Amino acid sequence: MNDEITRPTVMEINVDNFKYNLEQIKNKLKSETIIMPIMKANAYGTYINTRLDIINDFEIIGLATVDEGVQIRKLGYQKDIFILNQPAISELDKITENNLIIGLSSKEFLDEAQRKNTKLRVHLEIETGMGRTGIAIKQVQSFIEHVQKTKNVQIEGVYSHLSSPDIDDKYTNEQLNIFEHAIKIVEKQVKGIKYIHILASNGIINYPKAQYNLVRPGIIMYGYQSAKDTLENINLKPIATLKSKITFLKDVEKGTSISYARDFITNRKSKIATVPIGYADGFKRNLSNNGNVLINGQKVPIIGKVCMDSFMADVTDLKDVKVGDDVFIWDNEKITLEEIAHLNNTINYEILSTISNRVPRKFL
Repeated sequence: MNDEITRPTVMEINVDNFKYNLEQIKNKLKSETIIMPIMKANAYGTYINTRLDIINDFEIIGLATVDEGVQIRKLGYQKDIFILNQPAISELDKITENNLIIGLSSKEFLDEAQRKNTKLRVHLEIETGMGRTGIAIKQVQSFIEHVQKTKNVQIEGVYSHLSSPDIDDKYTNEQLNIFEHAIKIVEKQVKGIKYIHILASNGIINYPKAQYNLVRPGIIMYGYQSAKDTLENINLKPIATLKSKITFLKDVEKGTSISYARDFITNRKSKIATVPIGYADGFKRNLSNNGNVLINGQKVPIIGKVCMDSFMADVTDLKDVKVGDDVFIWDNEKITLEEIAHLNNTINYEILSTISNRVPRKFL
């Protein structure tokens, strides 16, 4: 993959930093706690999920969709794959054909599996307060009874998801209490539950008492903070750098309009660089006339509307700037992923995971 990269725009992925972050996470866990890495959305946009040599180190990996599971099976991963989200009934055949374990909270899905006599491996999802999917605590007992009538469905785990473990201790503890109650109900009726899990990134950091025997690290595994105080509690190294190169330079007169809609007009003689990454690549249009990029170690402003395939930067104040110079969208030091997210009024998760597949990933 790396040998084929010719496009000047690339996301560089530091594999050593990924491994370092895993060690930092392990240091917060009991020795018997298993890590299920969350590799959904192409490993949050890093494409670490395409590295069979890396994911083979895990006995189970977590994904969001059935199609993601199919992709990993095609890659050659033979161990357990867990689909976090309740799948659609139409995906039943794909699930069994690819030996995927699914999160289950839908009786309709269960009934279709029974009708088709389909063998399923499932983790029961408990609704503890996320307000998304899951079995309400009052229905856990009857749901299990319903499952047990379906002889071909094997319950291997029970799980839930914390809503606000970074900001609301009271609510989080209420969720944990509900989950603990649900576990007791499940364990009375189902023998040999293999996995119990509720902690993702923020939970791992803030609620070590609720590790059970499996945790689901996401954004922190890739080296980015899951909350404002994350880096105060765990040492992480960002793994992704987004960069491009200057492909065109022009000198323009004062009063020259730049890009669509003419909402940037130069107020002096200027040197303008064109950089080949745009909103189709995940470089958000909100960055039009907003924020900076890094060229030759200096921040320079983004000017004009961001285009589908490129944007412009004002490099008038740079010395010796030339075509081919590197342009860092974020370098994790002078410009961080969190800074880019703030400029877009969003979170680092969204920026990282929505860099499109037009941008090659280069593993270092």
